[in-house]
Amino acid sequence: MSPEESVRIKLQSIFTRNSVLDLQRRVWGWVPVLSAVRRKNSPIVLCHTVRYHVKVLAGRGFSLEELWVAGIHKKVAWTSGISVDPWRRNKTTESLQAHMQRLKDYRSNLILCPRKSLASKKGDSSAEELKLVTQLTGLVMPIRNVYKEKARVITEEEKNFKAFASLHMACANARLFGIRAKRAKEAAEQDVEKKK
Repeated sequence: MSPEESVRIKLQSIFTRNSVLDLQRRVWGWVPVLSAVRRKNSPIVLCHTVRYHVKVLAGRGFSLEELWVAGIHKKVAWTSGISVDPWRRNKTTESLQAHMQRLKDYRSNLILCPRKSLASKKGDSSAEELKLVTQLTGLVMPIRNVYKEKARVITEEEKNFKAFASLHMACANARLFGIRAKRAKEAAEQDVEKKK
């Protein structure tokens, strides 16, 4: 018996009586999970690699430090439309300040509706504010790319600037900082001894 025949016989034994598979249970559908994430307020992050690092896009979520500086508890953030990424860390104070300001702007524009109309909790909006509410249909605080400057004439200082030499000198200064400080301290001690 050839291998093809053995496969055919095995398939016949599995699918008897011209049975049809229940495809609805086995087919995976595309679930638009990312659209739910995009609706929340997200931080502004830079793209990776040298090619794309001038572009900005929406990040996964605000770090816990940014929420703490803005005065928002992480559980309150999840319930009020702020995406949270507990694993993200802030590398610069500039990004921390920018994200804190973004959170404060969002909180100032946010109107929280009470879950129960009779019992409002702390932080919920008043009845007068709720009457003036209009539903936001677009993106929440959309992120716009800042475009680069126009071309200009190169200055004389920029022409004379030597990038390699300045980087080499900066590395040397960082490497020899401790040795130079030690020598300066020893020289100061010797001057004190000579004066005596």
